[in-house]
Amino acid sequence: MPTYDYLCNHCGHRFEEFQNINDDPIRLCPICENESVRRLISPGNGFIFKGSGFYTTDYRSESYKKDKEKAEKSANPESNSSESKKKEKSKPTKMAAKS
Repeated sequence: MPTYDYLCNHCGHRFEEFQNINDDPIRLCPICENESVRRLISPGNGFIFKGSGFYTTDYRSESYKKDKEKAEKSANPESNSSESKKKEKSKPTKMAAKS
């Protein structure tokens, strides 16, 4: 059941009420007993989704990430060949020993 925020327009009293979603809004102020209470729109609490499958990038296993990288590499063979050429160029070479 959600918690609703209320404000009395007459005395300014602000309060929360734990109600069923189907219940009618409260109209009577618990302090001044005037019927000028209105329900406020509150930001509420955020949802926290835990477990697999809620987000495509969050909470993924390492094996899934590795499989996805392999699939991306096989889908773009041009980038793989250019990356391997870059790696070859950047490899240090052994210098001939001076005698």
